[in-house]
Amino acid sequence: MSIAVVIPTYRAKATILSVLAQIGPEVDKVYVVDDACPEQTGNFVAEQCTDQRIRVLHNEINQGVGGATLAGYRAAAADNATVIVKLDADAQMDPGLISYFVRPILSGQADYTKGNRFFDAVSLSSMPRVRIFGNAVLSLMTKISTGYWSNVDPSNGYTAIHACLVPLLPIDRIAKRFFFETDMLFYLGLLRAVVIDIPIIAHYGEEESNLKIKSILLPFTWAHITRFLRRVALNYFVRDFSLASLCLVAGAPLFIFGLIFGAINWGAHLGSEAPTPTGTIMIATLSILLGIQFLLFFFSADIASAPHRPLHVLLGTKALRPLRQFAEKDANG
Repeated sequence: MSIAVVIPTYRAKATILSVLAQIGPEVDKVYVVDDACPEQTGNFVAEQCTDQRIRVLHNEINQGVGGATLAGYRAAAADNATVIVKLDADAQMDPGLISYFVRPILSGQADYTKGNRFFDAVSLSSMPRVRIFGNAVLSLMTKISTGYWSNVDPSNGYTAIHACLVPLLPIDRIAKRFFFETDMLFYLGLLRAVVIDIPIIAHYGEEESNLKIKSILLPFTWAHITRFLRRVALNYFVRDFSLASLCLVAGAPLFIFGLIFGAINWGAHLGSEAPTPTGTIMIATLSILLGIQFLLFFFSADIASAPHRPLHVLLGTKALRPLRQFAEKDANG
């Protein structure tokens, strides 16, 4: 069993050494990924650190936190790591918690673990109110688009993954910047990987987030819509066709028809003295109510269909070993 830590770095020269100093002996390898940092954090680490576990990687072009993390994933997987933990370089994540992130994976309970800053109401007092509201909205959108209904705090960057899943991930398709953590959940969901939240307490200083609500609201919303539609198409119409699929096929058209039909007739009779016919009202009302009922059943079935058996356990069996070998061969070109 080998534990690796990946630390993407960009403008992190002031904090990177303190983060590295807190990484305990349970970690076998540490990959510091310099994402074309203007402060040359990678070179700074190479000059200042004597820890033989540390290996510095360099991205010639800035690829964002996702691009740097995935570069570290590839290097760690190539060095036969068992579990790969991702830490930020800004000292907001406690390296002392690494064992808590790794344990569920090594014990066969999960494929992927991630931090959850919302488990304790008292600890939320240190989190800016804007971030609390934004994370609540983002959590709901992510539940819908990824299918991980029991997980919260999707933007949390403290994560761990079993290395055998790395070759199965479509690395070229995963978003490399602010949407990275959410996109990882989406693609893990398509693989039917088991994801577990690990309670943590976040630390916030005087730094300001680079995430501006106005600039990412529409792109994030569109990304969630497209991924939800893709997930539904794959899981309920390509890979399988079930009662939930029928409920979606019936519920969505009924609901949309009821809204449009009702709005058209309401507008047509708005300026008229004649009352709207009872039959027209009933058609619109029944269509909307039936559509809502069918859609509620679909989402209930979707919530119940969350994966429960870790994928890396299945990949260790003879039945799925060829799939793993094919994915590794494809990843290596």
